Amino acid sequence: MKKILVAEGNIHASRELSRKIGGFSQGERYAEVLRGLAPGLQVDVYDMPDTDLAPRLPLEAYDGIVLTGSALNIYEDRPEVARQVDFARRVFQIGTPFFGSCWGLQVATVAAGGLVEMNHRGREIGFARRICLTDSGHSHPMHAGRPSCYDAPAVHTDHVTRPAEGMIITATNAMSEIQAGEIRHENGVFWGVQYHPEYTLRDLSDVLVRYSETVIGVENYFRDPADLDAYVDALRTLGADRSRRDIAWRYAIDEDLLDDRLRNSELSNWLEIMVGAEPVTKERQSVLFNYNVQRCP
Repeated sequence: MKKILVAEGNIHASRELSRKIGGFSQGERYAEVLRGLAPGLQVDVYDMPDTDLAPRLPLEAYDGIVLTGSALNIYEDRPEVARQVDFARRVFQIGTPFFGSCWGLQVATVAAGGLVEMNHRGREIGFARRICLTDSGHSHPMHAGRPSCYDAPAVHTDHVTRPAEGMIITATNAMSEIQAGEIRHENGVFWGVQYHPEYTLRDLSDVLVRYSETVIGVENYFRDPADLDAYVDALRTLGADRSRRDIAWRYAIDEDLLDDRLRNSELSNWLEIMVGAEPVTKERQSVLFNYNVQRCP
């Protein structure tokens, strides 16, 4: 049985807010997704930011390590940030296959000598549109099965502005020059994306609810709470019934977001190629997705 460690990037207060809105923390949700992609996995969740237990964790015992997204900013001078960068450095030293979404990409980049800053173009939230594979990305196994350009769930204000030495940039778009990449550092190999292949439409709607004050009152993505509620309801309806082409057409939500195999591509490829886990069948994915929709209040 392959063993995966999911390192939660959020502090306690953020985890509790996620549980209040969606029923689980990001780390718990990520673990559920991984188990769905490869049901034979053992997946453990480590709430990393709040306690310095990492030196005692037997990282060598894991076949893969995943770092989730986070509401933190990596340029903040606080122990919850430093602890995660140190953790990533240890993973690189040990050489365990390493994957990260959003914050995970940022932490791994800084741990390997790169730079992350606030995006001067603003927040990318909802969907990262028109992500395009680079020449390197077209042949990179992380993106096997992806079309040349695609959309993906996303929420971030920070992004990589200086890649780590030797980083292979595999995807880009108009908001962030580095939307995905591979980092080879010390003994390890990291695959990471700035977006969230683990998010369903329901997960994304929960994120918008979590950021409601920001997306309404500060950044004006929505006119008022009713405007946001209508969009959230549409995402949840489409997530529960993907035959609703009227909603998909209205909000330009295509198969790269509705087809689980496409949306989860980077994770599935990492599990199969880097970890050696047995991938799930299409039929099993559909059953799991329906289960996730039903269990979310």
